[in-house]
Amino acid sequence: MIGFLLFSWGAIFGSFLNVCIHRLPRDQSIVTPRSHCPKCKTPIQWYDNVPIISYLVLRGKCRECHAPISWRYVVTEILSGCVWLFLWLHFDFSGWFIAGVTLFSILLALSIIDFETGYLPDVLTFPGMGLGLILSAAYPALQGREGWFDGLISSGIGLVAGGAILLVTGVIGNLIFKKESMGGGDIKLLAMIGAFLGWQGALLVFFLSPIAALPLALYERYVRKEETIPFGPFLALAGAGMYLFGDTVVNFLFPTIT
Repeated sequence: MIGFLLFSWGAIFGSFLNVCIHRLPRDQSIVTPRSHCPKCKTPIQWYDNVPIISYLVLRGKCRECHAPISWRYVVTEILSGCVWLFLWLHFDFSGWFIAGVTLFSILLALSIIDFETGYLPDVLTFPGMGLGLILSAAYPALQGREGWFDGLISSGIGLVAGGAILLVTGVIGNLIFKKESMGGGDIKLLAMIGAFLGWQGALLVFFLSPIAALPLALYERYVRKEETIPFGPFLALAGAGMYLFGDTVVNFLFPTIT
């Protein structure tokens, strides 16, 4: 029963994430106006705005104009529900669960926005940095610390280290390739991830994310003849993996470093 409720709440929150995903890249308010069909502008009634169920009942079309509704909406709701459920199963109700839901929700929204627009909005990454600092102080165990101040300092170091790693990489890449090689949004995203994971986690995300991105990069380069891919989703994927299994990896690679 608890699992069903958590999945449901996660799906409801995923519906809110859909609003952010659609509106933030367009510099629109996420509060007003109320949800409406992008084509006919008809406001969506509450019974047509029930996560997952309404999409299935309407068969993926607007009730009024029958314009297709992107499958992204229902996928986001399902993924968000699964995130809430999985994190509860993994961490139970704890600081790790609260911080995980926060981090994973932001990463999910940013990943979809980046795939759709190639843009990582500051309105998500900057608050994410702040939340990483606050949650690390409230739950210093996130950083492997005991006191709130130690947790805050460790988070701050992770934030700076994450941003600095990609900033330096981007500068070097610009000099080598004579063009922008690393977007500013990616730099801020890794800084945000570092605020949650600490400097060791940020460093490992930096090394793991290109490996995760390699299959898509090869497909885009040799099949579609595209030179660039959105890198944010792969930073997010590596960050999520490190959040779940980072202690094991960090303790193995950095056994004497605290």
